[in-house]
Amino acid sequence: MIIFSNFLRFILTFLSFPHNLVNEKLNKRQKKLIKKLKIIAINKEKHNNEKLLTHKIFSNSLLDIIKKGKLSNFLRIGFIQKMFFVHNRFYNVKFLKYILGAKSKKWIKLLKENRIGNPVPFFLYKKTSGNRIRHVYLLKKIFDYAKINKVDTVIEIGGGYGCMASIIHTLNKKIDFIIYDLPEVNMLQSYYLESLGIKGDFKKSNNISLISELRILKKKFDYLKKKKKKILIIANWSFSEMPLSLRKKMIFLFSKSNFLLISFQKNFERISNLNYFQKLKLSINKTHTTNIEEIREMNSRFLNNKHFILLGVRND
Repeated sequence: MIIFSNFLRFILTFLSFPHNLVNEKLNKRQKKLIKKLKIIAINKEKHNNEKLLTHKIFSNSLLDIIKKGKLSNFLRIGFIQKMFFVHNRFYNVKFLKYILGAKSKKWIKLLKENRIGNPVPFFLYKKTSGNRIRHVYLLKKIFDYAKINKVDTVIEIGGGYGCMASIIHTLNKKIDFIIYDLPEVNMLQSYYLESLGIKGDFKKSNNISLISELRILKKKFDYLKKKKKKILIIANWSFSEMPLSLRKKMIFLFSKSNFLLISFQKNFERISNLNYFQKLKLSINKTHTTNIEEIREMNSRFLNNKHFILLGVRND
């Protein structure tokens, strides 16, 4: 099944012909960043992060390519695409229509893709990628649902390779952005963001902070709440892939934040996410207006493990 999925993913890239055959040309900044991260990865101490089997395998594979300095064309690597990047999926046509249908220059501007990692251009709208379309679609969903006019800080649980952070940075450079993720994934995010000229590293003072320790995240969150900052939590197919023991430690984020955007699959490694998030919804109903809806564009009658989105806005 895995071999077939990888083969199908590869075949679908040819819908973007001839762009799918182009290789990434690294600039001096990227080459320097790769050398820097290679040293960090080689000297990295082992962390006992709580993670399920899928992410244990992924983390080891990612750390291996960082150690070898093989980050050129990283968005064409099969295991990274499987985890972080969707390209020529046909449901993105419907997402694209939703974005373009708003006829808003602000949202259309966010679709413009960059070349870092060599993303496959979306075959029907080559100025963007399928992955970026999905990110912009999800972001617009929470902005529309919650009627957001101001956000001070975004906390993204599981930030992929940094795509959402770059989109938010384009939307409003004054928004502080925090990514909580595994250490090796933070390294990839650092490479991607700094390749774009966006300061995103492991220091606390930067506009985009990359965090892998829960105690630091909690400390930052408490500080933001003390300062009465408006916080948007984003967790797209990430929180739903964490062990229940880790989710329990992070539950404080949802009850105290202003806006919630959580995407998830019905089941993940024997965990019923739909049941889990229905209970989460009930637990914050006194403080938030929330809704769980099926992402119908992504689902089909042949897909048993359907996808959902939880949207929330604090009532005060």
